Amino acid sequence: MPIPDRFQIAADHHLARDAAERLFVAVQQQLVAVLPKTCELLHIGATSVPGCLTKGDLDIVVRVQREDFQAAEAALAARYARNSGSVRTNEFAAFEDETCTPHLGIQLTVKGGGFDVFHQFAAALRADPALVKRYNELKRAHDGQPMDRYRAAKDAFVTDALRLGSAERGDDRTE
Repeated sequence: MPIPDRFQIAADHHLARDAAERLFVAVQQQLVAVLPKTCELLHIGATSVPGCLTKGDLDIVVRVQREDFQAAEAALAARYARNSGSVRTNEFAAFEDETCTPHLGIQLTVKGGGFDVFHQFAAALRADPALVKRYNELKRAHDGQPMDRYRAAKDAFVTDALRLGSAERGDDRTE
């Protein structure tokens, strides 16, 4: 059984990925009915990336136009608990559902806002097997370690990967 404050890689990545995809389809169907029509729902995180090691959870990003942020936030808050360990701004809010299997995390972002990078990192991983390999090495190195240590290393990795992608595109933005 996983230790809650420790990062643990899932024992079977194929089963974890399949469970996450099934949950994504179900959650997507529910949320499309209650979120503003401009919302974009994307399966992000390791379970959305072939070959990527995962702890077995599902991460979804809901991208909205700025004018729809409050309505989307209210709709999500009516259905899910706020992720108390996450920042909350006028461009970003995080929610979770620990009761579903796998664990569900939802990040709400304003399109083009400062936190609108989750889908970019997933896309970078899907496009670059070498990046996935390095990310998997980071995960293996932190398997069984304190979650805060893993998250700090992951944050640095994501920042570097997005900065490198931005530099390769010849721009300074991450959109």
